[in-house]
Amino acid sequence: MTTTTTITDGAALARLLAWLSPAYPVGAFSYSHALEMAVEEGAVTKRDALVDYVRAALLHGAGAVDAALLALAWRAADAGDDAALDAVTDLAAAWRGTAELALEATQPGAAFAQVTNAAWPEARFAAYAARHPGRLTHAVAVGAAAAFHSLPLRAACLGWLTAFAANIVSAGVRLVPLGQTDGQIATAALVPAVEAATDAALAVTDADEIGAAAIAIDLFSMRHETQYTRLFRS
Repeated sequence: MTTTTTITDGAALARLLAWLSPAYPVGAFSYSHALEMAVEEGAVTKRDALVDYVRAALLHGAGAVDAALLALAWRAADAGDDAALDAVTDLAAAWRGTAELALEATQPGAAFAQVTNAAWPEARFAAYAARHPGRLTHAVAVGAAAAFHSLPLRAACLGWLTAFAANIVSAGVRLVPLGQTDGQIATAALVPAVEAATDAALAVTDADEIGAAAIAIDLFSMRHETQYTRLFRS
């Protein structure tokens, strides 16, 4: 049986929506998760191919890894276990396939911590962020903040995955290019993958259970580092 906890407090829901909104100034819009190289090489040329690309990232790549790490970070923060939270944070910083995918995780993570500490101050989160300057990934930062602010794990995980997928779709709308309606059709088509990735992440109880197999995305990312003309940072 799966237990689902929902947000019944309007202020709490508004906080989570704000954190994961494209308007939250973390700079995620400047990253494409290597999609820019995939488009240039002709691997992604239509909406269906974009959906397949994002689905792979959600279920087999960084989405799967980071969502599980978000869940572990939430549980450690919720339990007040600083040692476990720091261990998850260090693992998340190291678990990057390429330099650009590392930047895509840590730059928004640092920005998220800075903005959240200013707009939604919480002493435990501030202390946590201060222990990891430059090493916070976006997913674990959101997971820890959600726990410290008493936001439910499932909502935080599903919300982060939704934002992760939507950001890549937004890059695809600009790169393929696609129309805005096609972008929303792609986002709707990815809902089952987001839900499946959330379920998989919440089932993880130990870091040893985490794994990834989106090798093509890592290869696109490596080649993106030397792509001649680029709009995105990854």
